Amino acid sequence: MTASCSSSRVLEFTAEDWSGEDVTRLRAAYEPLTESVRALVDAVIRTEVPLQTVAEVQRDIDAVVQRLREHQISGSFGVRTTRSGESVSWGNAVVGIRNALAPPVVTHRDESGLVWADFELGAAYEGPPGHVHGGVSALILDHLLGEAASPDRKPRFTGSITVRYLRATRLGRLHAEAIRTRADGVKVFCAGTIRDDDGITVEAEGVFITPRWLRE
Repeated sequence: MTASCSSSRVLEFTAEDWSGEDVTRLRAAYEPLTESVRALVDAVIRTEVPLQTVAEVQRDIDAVVQRLREHQISGSFGVRTTRSGESVSWGNAVVGIRNALAPPVVTHRDESGLVWADFELGAAYEGPPGHVHGGVSALILDHLLGEAASPDRKPRFTGSITVRYLRATRLGRLHAEAIRTRADGVKVFCAGTIRDDDGITVEAEGVFITPRWLRE
């Protein structure tokens, strides 16, 4: 699969008057809530309770959603910056701790620049029976490649990504990694993989572009 995109729109970052303690406090409140919603998604997929129970649970969930919507932001979470300049992207589709769609993936970086993550994909990420949807694999690799391309905390955006599916990826525990391979002007080239216990299942190569507003 090959995909590409381009945009001249400058991203908007929201500056928050958050200290490190504020971030810790907010994370402690929202992260468990998101985990509960992930568990709910999994339960909805796999439950076989009576239909009457399903209807009762739906009413309960609707009531909870209404409570949460009593006070909310407009649009998406975006990227918030704290007093210290830390970026907070809790709505991100791969790593967002307030996004129940995110597995979540927790990334790490070693001294060589390798970005890696161990994570689990369950029933919510199924494509072929018992296996990960190919688009989910591409999503995760795109994110890791992007992090590998941006070790200096300056965002570089996907110019193109090519994904090769070597075999089906089973649902369960997985490992992904990505590394920067070379740079050419405003372009950074990266490569990455996803593997299960039996080896590599997906490979990807990407070209990431330094946006115009960061080139000066």
